[in-house]
Amino acid sequence: MGFDIPEPYVWDESFRVFYETLDTEHKGLFQGIFACIGENSQGNLDTLRDKVEKHFSTEEGMMKKNNYADYDSHKKLHAEFVGKLAALSAPLDGPSVYYSKNWLVNHIKGIDFKYKGKLG
Repeated sequence: MGFDIPEPYVWDESFRVFYETLDTEHKGLFQGIFACIGENSQGNLDTLRDKVEKHFSTEEGMMKKNNYADYDSHKKLHAEFVGKLAALSAPLDGPSVYYSKNWLVNHIKGIDFKYKGKLG
């Protein structure tokens, strides 16, 4: 069970968390995964990893600054995803692409949406 994966795989307003920096970074994560689908190269995978790590750092910083109650559990989910990405190499297989697409969609709508209005 979860949220539908958009096709084409692009960020839309239904993913908005109403923090401009985070929304912009979320768009970049969609673009990073989409790039891995289009040109399934190690360079695109490395770029995606960088975007993910930078975004998680920004998001976790905002949570910590605002004493977000679910910080620890949220950070753990981030660490698990970073670990999954670290274990991948290009070209990505179908299940790895699906996992990444599904994880991002469900993380934003199921987890990130919980911090709306709570990060200052």
